[in-house]
Amino acid sequence: MGKNKGKLSRSGLAIRLSAIKGFESPKVSIEQYVTDSEIAATILWDAYIKGDIYGKVVVDLGCGTGILGIGAELLGASKVYFIESESSAMSLCKDNEKRFKEEFGSSESESSSEFFFGDVADFMKKGDTVVMNPPFGVKSEHSDRKFLEKAFEIASVVYSFHKSETKRFIEGFSKKKNFIIDQVIDFSWPLKASMGFHKKKIERINVSCFRFVNKE
Repeated sequence: MGKNKGKLSRSGLAIRLSAIKGFESPKVSIEQYVTDSEIAATILWDAYIKGDIYGKVVVDLGCGTGILGIGAELLGASKVYFIESESSAMSLCKDNEKRFKEEFGSSESESSSEFFFGDVADFMKKGDTVVMNPPFGVKSEHSDRKFLEKAFEIASVVYSFHKSETKRFIEGFSKKKNFIIDQVIDFSWPLKASMGFHKKKIERINVSCFRFVNKE
């Protein structure tokens, strides 16, 4: 993986990301849901066009299956940090990333990767761009606050998914941290049935991806 010399389109990226293996036994307590490949590709492609991916150090906080970080590698990030605190998710992410590098790797220019197993609050390295899909706060109110705090500490550009109804909180919180929201993209997010209590095959919720930029 490495340079995207015009060979990979947004739709091509979505197709590749759809092959990422999802959770076998997702944990509801930490809101362990798979990020939709079409949505991931839309945001990553937008970030790539804006110059936030290619040649940059990208951090995937709470990486889960690794879909956002792997997508950044496919689009030519110079390095990607994968951060995860749940052991089975970390193992799955490593397996996915290894498989994608073997299939799409390039000896000419390849993204380097580093894995950090632990709480996001304990990750201390800097990046250029954060891409993340933190917990929505359904099981623990404002659990995404910890992710935003860390993201604002380590990068000047942040892409983060949150429930659309939390926009007012997100705006106020980011302003206190000296970040502005310069773009919001709304999605009808598909939550595929993966837990025993799910009644529908797919439940759709309103989710927005916010692009935050440091005001300094």
